[in-house]
Amino acid sequence: MVDQTVPTLEDVARLAAVSTATVSRCLNAPERVASTTRERVEAAVESLGYAPNFGAKALVTRRTGIIGAVIPTLASAIFSRAIHAFQVELDKLGWTLVLAASDSNRDTEARQIRALIARGVDGLFLVGAERDESIYRFLKQRNMPYVIGWTSEVLEGQSCVGFDNGAAMRELTQKALEFGHRKFGVISAPLSQNDRARSRVAGVRDALASFGLKANALQIAEVPYEIDAAGEAFDGLMAGSNAPTVVMCGNDVQAAGAIRRAQQIGLHVPRDVSITGFDNLEHAELVEPAITTVDVPHVEMGTQAATVLIDQLRGEHKARQIKLQVPLVERGSLGPAPV
Repeated sequence: MVDQTVPTLEDVARLAAVSTATVSRCLNAPERVASTTRERVEAAVESLGYAPNFGAKALVTRRTGIIGAVIPTLASAIFSRAIHAFQVELDKLGWTLVLAASDSNRDTEARQIRALIARGVDGLFLVGAERDESIYRFLKQRNMPYVIGWTSEVLEGQSCVGFDNGAAMRELTQKALEFGHRKFGVISAPLSQNDRARSRVAGVRDALASFGLKANALQIAEVPYEIDAAGEAFDGLMAGSNAPTVVMCGNDVQAAGAIRRAQQIGLHVPRDVSITGFDNLEHAELVEPAITTVDVPHVEMGTQAATVLIDQLRGEHKARQIKLQVPLVERGSLGPAPV
């Protein structure tokens, strides 16, 4: 027996003095409804305690109104701003976000992508373009829209909202060369399953090669995006007889760890060694010295990724590739090479 106390779509429409079609439009595409009407419907929904039956809706529309996102980690601020902006924009457009973290493991990410699709997500937001070809075949077979973030290096037919990691790191390296640095260290995330990290290291190599420096001008340490791990990596780079005069870090978390460790062992930044970051996270200007870094527009990336994905779902656009600008932010952690 149906519980007659459960409010229905018709009850909301009656209380708000609108049609059921208007109520449905408010719930599924609120940006397409006049604000006064939307407020009336929202008040009726709140007053009645109405909750849409998304299971029934999915049977009719073949849509659940849910978008999935798989990011490498929840333990760092690296992805939080973009994901928050993505969720805010989805909410405006009438969709809900479900989030999973892969711990930067390709097999885990593949399982999570399959699980989210099995549970009925309408589209996906993914980090980076590198994953097993079988996953892309699976997405194509299921006709699953997706948008890739944090890189602009994608295949034809793939949607992305990202940036050129290699070019950004190449520009930052050139700036260090202008300061007279000739011995470079890089603290990077593990390169084997991270196309963004590999592109950043490649950017450093390209800049050094263009300047005529040989391979031994660069030392690389691969560690997770963690402050303590970055500090240990910094120790390793500085321990040899050919210690770098500048250490370029894969992100601002690693840069903060390197700066802290430098100060602990009595090195002045940047007089004795310069340190750079990537991302322009909030703490980049709070550490002392503030971090010279690359400004990734996380909020713009998340917002535009949501728009691109929902436009695809509504049939308004095919695949789109949006390349964002990532300018350098010069602060105190990069200075002239020591004499």
